[in-house]
Amino acid sequence: MDIDIVCVGFGPATAGFLTTLSRQLVNPDGSPAIESPTNPGLPLQVACYERADDIAFGVSGVVTRARGIRATLPDLDPGQIPMAAPVTEERVVYLLDPVGASRRSSMLRLGDRLLRAFGLPRDCGVELPYVPQFLHKQGGLVMSLGQFLQHVGSELMMSGTVQLWPGTPVERALIDEDAERVCGIQLCDQGVDRGGNPEDNYMPGMEIRAALTVVGDGPVGAVGRQLDAEFGLPDGHHQREWAVGMKMVVDLPEGTALQPGTVFHTFGYPEPEIFGFLYVHPERVATVGIFVPSWFQSPMRTSYRYLQHFMLHPYLWRHLKGSKLRSWGAKSLQESGKRGEPFLVGNGYARVGEGSGSTNVLTGSGVDEAWTTGTQLAEAVLELLRQGKPFTGKNLEDTYVKRRRASWVEQEGRVAEKARDGFHRGVIPGLLGMAIAGLTNGKHSIGGEPQLLPSLEEYYRPKIPAGEVERILSECRARGTSCHAALMERCGWPEIPYDGQLLVSQQDALLIGGKVQAPPGYADHVRFVYPDFCERCASKMCIEMCSGQALTPGPGGVPAFDREKCVHCGACLWNCVAPLEDDPLRSNIAFRAGAGGLHSGEN
Repeated sequence: MDIDIVCVGFGPATAGFLTTLSRQLVNPDGSPAIESPTNPGLPLQVACYERADDIAFGVSGVVTRARGIRATLPDLDPGQIPMAAPVTEERVVYLLDPVGASRRSSMLRLGDRLLRAFGLPRDCGVELPYVPQFLHKQGGLVMSLGQFLQHVGSELMMSGTVQLWPGTPVERALIDEDAERVCGIQLCDQGVDRGGNPEDNYMPGMEIRAALTVVGDGPVGAVGRQLDAEFGLPDGHHQREWAVGMKMVVDLPEGTALQPGTVFHTFGYPEPEIFGFLYVHPERVATVGIFVPSWFQSPMRTSYRYLQHFMLHPYLWRHLKGSKLRSWGAKSLQESGKRGEPFLVGNGYARVGEGSGSTNVLTGSGVDEAWTTGTQLAEAVLELLRQGKPFTGKNLEDTYVKRRRASWVEQEGRVAEKARDGFHRGVIPGLLGMAIAGLTNGKHSIGGEPQLLPSLEEYYRPKIPAGEVERILSECRARGTSCHAALMERCGWPEIPYDGQLLVSQQDALLIGGKVQAPPGYADHVRFVYPDFCERCASKMCIEMCSGQALTPGPGGVPAFDREKCVHCGACLWNCVAPLEDDPLRSNIAFRAGAGGLHSGEN
């Protein structure tokens, strides 16, 4: 099929692109304002293909300044969008360790003792006297991104100017090697078994040929990673900083003192490297979650267990006690920011959103930045269409990239570029580095390079003898379960007091907090490139980090994959500790295009 513009992924960047573009495609009388260069006399043909089964599944809750969103939607009324509210109050809170199990440096322990000696903590938390300007979301919005994208997507579909196709994963970009041009996409094959072998109802993935391919499929999207592998990254750029964001949407207890628009930013617990958040929506609904980053030097980077300990912290539990789980979700985050920026354009393609390096790692924001990159590309595309110019790399550079370089997204991204490097030296250097970068507009920061993860025995040596670590691992893997809970409890973390409402097992969260579905007829999207690498791997961090427990110990040491539990967070992709010898930037896990995932419009 031949069309004019094809988009991959419907996130905030593509939503911003299509919203801005669609408004200029039709005249008030309904006639085409811009004709199709491919089919003269017809309106411009634009289509967007999204992996998830609906246009708002598999995204996340957010607090955003919403500058770019409001510029595009000046009449936006938060009251018309479920779960949206203006930011009314912000707090930054340092959480002390109430259970004594957190791995804190001697410097942090000394600081904690001093805070307690001066009587500063309240419910084991210390509120900072002010919110740093670079972190402040004044004038912004608390939203469910899923609900917001449903609102935007509905408006787009009613406009009749663009087509949105959810439940349609894109396998790859079509690349004409001779012309050095991206010329469209190919959808995933259907009617195949889980190994990708054709069955009786086999239908090969359709090729969608397009003059312009807009890639906005996020940090673990198959097409974006294909282009990175094909074209590389600009000199000095890298994508080695990641995090998993995991959260719950909860009904707060009746009589809660928390008002809509209240925002908590936390740090210090459950581990010093883990940041947390709580956003309050209208009607006693709140989003509470954590970010587990790549600089967390633990070979057991479990997110779900840490999320439960986070919620149980006395500072938060006084608000959460009696709450009830509504939905749950997890997502990988590209935390390299500006230095994770790939080549933004080339002949026939352009990159937008998080996968294009737009996330601001200093302010911890990415939705508004992603949306703005989409609107910038739409303005550039409209300019080229009106001038009758083709979508060459040079023309896109002169229009889209030029706009982006002159915008606040670029300026603030450069300020934030090195803000988090200090975390590779430790939590205190990391926090100081962020403060210095914020106060000096990025002119100064604290440097640092990623460190190799310690072995399990080395990491747990201060608390567990090596022989006992090996025994715990053997027992857990013999039962076919992950090991982090047993190891954490052996290190002093208390058991979770399940209440069946908010504090539930990870498997119950999958059942209560959303619907995980993997439609038949598609190949498994998680594969192990060289199984013998898995056999030799001691940490099995992909299993420990898996957000939905879709990866479990399997025969011969190779993890077993159950896609009926996979929420497509992509944590396994960047947590695999077995880089390929022929390509060290790639791991032994292939995270391919696939349908299904977590179904929850509140995420």
